[in-house]
Amino acid sequence: MKILSFAFAGLLALSTLTTAAKAQATDHYMTIQLKDGPVVVQLMPDVAPKHVAQIETLVKEGQYDNVAFHRVIDGFMAQTGDVQYGNMEKGFDKSRAGTGSSKLPNIPAEFSKVPFERGTVGMARSQDPNSANSQFFIMFAPGSFLNGQYTVVGKVVSGMEFVDKIKRGAGSNGEVSSPDRMIKVTLGRK
Repeated sequence: MKILSFAFAGLLALSTLTTAAKAQATDHYMTIQLKDGPVVVQLMPDVAPKHVAQIETLVKEGQYDNVAFHRVIDGFMAQTGDVQYGNMEKGFDKSRAGTGSSKLPNIPAEFSKVPFERGTVGMARSQDPNSANSQFFIMFAPGSFLNGQYTVVGKVVSGMEFVDKIKRGAGSNGEVSSPDRMIKVTLGRK
């Protein structure tokens, strides 16, 4: 009877660990509500743990809600996440959008071998590789020239058709005069 009890306890412990591992593997998702529908991003803490932690903190604080896609280049990417100057309800500053950050510190680069493909989410930064903070971009198309130069933080797993509908900007820098926005950003799959 004791052997049966130990075997049952072992199976119960293994089941609990398996369930916890599955939960941990699926809890790094971010849902971005756009005007046309939700976009689900699978974040990659195993690839960029510091960047993902910062994004998740900003999401939990509601910092990304109502933030504009201030730079959108057709055939390349849509950039957002300027929580300082890009909030459409708290004083969007068209002339400064894309230059701001959050109150959190900048993050050292976490370059990886994960390629920039359609749907890849990467962190925006200045010329300094260690200057990423809150801004990120979603790729419309592959961009192999970014590989190893920018930090990959995730990938779109559903809703890419809604990303494709984000209003494009003008000129070579893709500035958007009347931009679309992230209406609401939450953690998890909604």
